[in-house]
Amino acid sequence: MSSGVYDQQLFAFTAALQDVDPDHAEVATELEALQSIYGEDSVRLWSATRRNADQDDSRPSSPSVEDPLLGWLPGDRVRFEILTTLTSPHDGVQIRLLVTLPPAYPANSPPQLQLLSRYIGDFGVDAALFGAVMRTYIAHPGVEWNPGDVAVFDGVEHVKGSLGEWYSELLSSSIARQIEHEQEHEAALQKQRPEAEHVAEASIELAETASPQVNLPPGIQLFESEPIVDRKSVFVARACIITDPAQVAQIIQHLLSDRKIARAAHPVIRAWRVEVNGILHQDNDDDGESAAGGRLAHLLQILGLNNVLVVVTRYFGGIHLGPDRFKHINAAARNAIEAAGLLDDQAKKPKGNKRK
Repeated sequence: MSSGVYDQQLFAFTAALQDVDPDHAEVATELEALQSIYGEDSVRLWSATRRNADQDDSRPSSPSVEDPLLGWLPGDRVRFEILTTLTSPHDGVQIRLLVTLPPAYPANSPPQLQLLSRYIGDFGVDAALFGAVMRTYIAHPGVEWNPGDVAVFDGVEHVKGSLGEWYSELLSSSIARQIEHEQEHEAALQKQRPEAEHVAEASIELAETASPQVNLPPGIQLFESEPIVDRKSVFVARACIITDPAQVAQIIQHLLSDRKIARAAHPVIRAWRVEVNGILHQDNDDDGESAAGGRLAHLLQILGLNNVLVVVTRYFGGIHLGPDRFKHINAAARNAIEAAGLLDDQAKKPKGNKRK
């Protein structure tokens, strides 16, 4: 249906309801108030169900000029759907609730609520949650109702809060599981690291005795960030201007010929972008730190930088940092880029420690 059609239907229904049954004036006023609170087309009437009907039409009704009451007669329930969202900070997650007003509401019977959403965000709703919503007015904790109370709004807000707490708990558990998985993955890498470092150390020692240090390509200058230290882990980044993709491999070899860098847990996490003859070339490498290279590539992209290589070295301190490690990798990279003057005006002199 187009925007506003449900509201037109609702206003026609409430006007006709008060004409046919003045005892339902409070219900009509409440429906209009709910529409005002929850917004355009948020309150959607369902087809009327007679008390002696054999079947229950569980579908939102269609507007009818000839019958604004949509088949409703005195003694019928009033049923409508409310589209709303969870409470902050999850107010972007939508939910659907069915509200049923018994014929004796509000004088002698409370409203009834039912959760129509089968999923809230990415999480499937279970039977316990369905049951808790249906018991909103008849069990603790819930909404206290007294004869004569107009209570739909209070019930809906209570349900929104309860569902928000349920969603927050599942979201926190999901994030915790993700962090735990990342930590287990990192622990597995570190468990394999001693042997790998021993082999690397032997290879480096052999290389140092057999061949000289690999030089940088002509014209390349590396700029180094200040170290970032967190729980004994150290992050250092280096950045430089490049003009050809072929320079990258030699720069990486130059860094790895430095024994201190080569012995790091993740020596050369890197990303680069260079434009040659109007064609952009780019690549990245995690160097064993899952997804880190892609994050560096994204940093270069959002900074709008071309013709640049950034390399981050991480020295593991024995304590797992979880997602914080990615924050430090990106921060070190940005610091090196700033040290190289790549974010400054061309006339501004680069700052930082220049490696020769």
